[in-house]
Amino acid sequence: MRFNTIGGKEIVNLCDGSRLGVIAESDLLIDEKTGRIIALLIPDERGLFNLFSSNSLLEIPWEAIKKIGNDMIIIELEDSKKRKYSL
Repeated sequence: MRFNTIGGKEIVNLCDGSRLGVIAESDLLIDEKTGRIIALLIPDERGLFNLFSSNSLLEIPWEAIKKIGNDMIIIELEDSKKRKYSL
């Protein structure tokens, strides 16, 4: 599967039904040695003020992806396992 085929799909968390973003706004974290995808890095827009939270990223491990459908990507990621980064 090519990255451009999943470009406009929404990312939805199976655990709580939340919409986390769109894959087109995301970056990939790739292992340089093997070329495998480690995680998706998506902008975290769920802050109180989106203006201030636009510089934070949410890391979604590739193993958390359960299904890539026609319109969305279903992930299963509990709050306790979410990792956030600030730029």
